[in-house]
Amino acid sequence: MPTVELVCDPRLEETVRAAWDRLAAAGLPSLARNTHPTNRPHLTMASVDRFPPGAAERLADLFDAALPLPVHLGRVEVLDGSAPLVWLVRPDPRLTALHEAVDEVLTPAGGRNPWHAPGRWIPHLSLALRFRHHDRRLARVLAGADRPSGEFVAARSYDGDTRTVSPLGAAA
Repeated sequence: MPTVELVCDPRLEETVRAAWDRLAAAGLPSLARNTHPTNRPHLTMASVDRFPPGAAERLADLFDAALPLPVHLGRVEVLDGSAPLVWLVRPDPRLTALHEAVDEVLTPAGGRNPWHAPGRWIPHLSLALRFRHHDRRLARVLAGADRPSGEFVAARSYDGDTRTVSPLGAAA
């Protein structure tokens, strides 16, 4: 199942990785424990069973035109009570428009994740999976009270079956 993801500039990536490390050091769930070489902070925009013909090229054109894109992080939150711990991304009109364009390119694809549909999508950078809601306050303290900002500088696709990434556009 390929995804469409945006990756952070090095400074913002380091900020998120430092939050992962603080969570792990406190004994809380953290993506710092995922040592696979493809694991890095990212914003998932979509996932599908497979890309429709020509979609990768169309997506690359979109990203080449749109990136870099400013990003501002908001609150640390637990989605759905006992699920991912995330750093919410404050959407701006350019990010929302890019997400809608990605969705349009992938409209013919099967197996689209409904959580990524426009109007339902909650843009975020994941900090941990299967996080307990009652640890949210501590996680907020550990992640930091700052609301960091940076840029999304590249796009990629992650293939969950092969655990490989492919660039989407020249910036990747």
